[in-house]
Amino acid sequence: MALGSNPHNAEELILARRARMVAIVIAVTMLLWMAAQWAGARYGWAPRFAFLFDLAALAGFIWAMTVTYQIWRRRRDMRQDTEE
Repeated sequence: MALGSNPHNAEELILARRARMVAIVIAVTMLLWMAAQWAGARYGWAPRFAFLFDLAALAGFIWAMTVTYQIWRRRRDMRQDTEE
């Protein structure tokens, strides 16, 4: 049986891809936020720019947490479907 022929395997691949995307977003968001904080301190940017970068980072983290919750819920539902 091919890996993609089972609907649960195909959905697992989709969920794994989404989980990888979440990991990348978290890592890149953190690195960009740290770079923005460093650049702001180094070049004397106004504090409003620091808050702007903080809000952008929060948006990235909120998105990541939302998608992570969706992945967790879908995997839980898939596990319950197989038990029935």
